[in-house]
Amino acid sequence: MPHTTKFMGSGQLLDRLTEQMRTQKNPPKDPRATAIAILQARGQMKEDGKTLTQAGQARNDMTAKERAMDRATKRTDAPESKMIYSPKTNRVTLRK
Repeated sequence: MPHTTKFMGSGQLLDRLTEQMRTQKNPPKDPRATAIAILQARGQMKEDGKTLTQAGQARNDMTAKERAMDRATKRTDAPESKMIYSPKTNRVTLRK
């Protein structure tokens, strides 16, 4: 899957997810609608497709790095200080 470094800042959750949908190997016909559906399924966007929920706004207030670190710390129970973030891949790995 191609990686995007667009929309890395805070306040760009929908734009970033839309761009990720658009740049994947077999992109959906309407990447924005797909991104909205994903956010709604996660409980991060309300049914109107425009308003973020409280949880969605919390994610939107984070940068791509902060969201990746948050996912990694929850998944591994390792402290953030033990992690390395790659903006190129938007992935976090444990330090060796």
